Amino acid sequence: MTGSWWWDLLIGVGAALLLTWLALVAVLLAARPRGGLLREALRLLPDVLRLVRRLAADKSLPRGVRIRLGLLLAYLALPLDVIPDFIPVLGYADDAIIVTAVLRGVVRRAGLDAVRAHWPGTDDGFAAVVRLTGLDRPPR
Repeated sequence: MTGSWWWDLLIGVGAALLLTWLALVAVLLAARPRGGLLREALRLLPDVLRLVRRLAADKSLPRGVRIRLGLLLAYLALPLDVIPDFIPVLGYADDAIIVTAVLRGVVRRAGLDAVRAHWPGTDDGFAAVVRLTGLDRPPR
């Protein structure tokens, strides 16, 4: 392309990172909860974070579930986000969307009883988490 191996490598890596970022943004937009569920997810985030921490520490859950939860906590602790927080709406929503997507898989694997046992919030909040994770719908 440019004639310089280093510039070609730099352009290729930059293009790959840009394409990966665009793909992640597209996945987040496709996976976001519909309607008012995203707003509900943002409001529930503190309780959900306590739930994730408690589930990750529960030795009775399968190891794969605890690893996913640990990776989720690490992602949330990192200052870097898929979508930077200064971008309106999606900046903070990406964390809620990622938490919701991970919780869907974890709850389906760990079971609703485990989540209920560790839920730190209200019954209404738990009902919202059940809606967000899709457990109120029959499996496909």
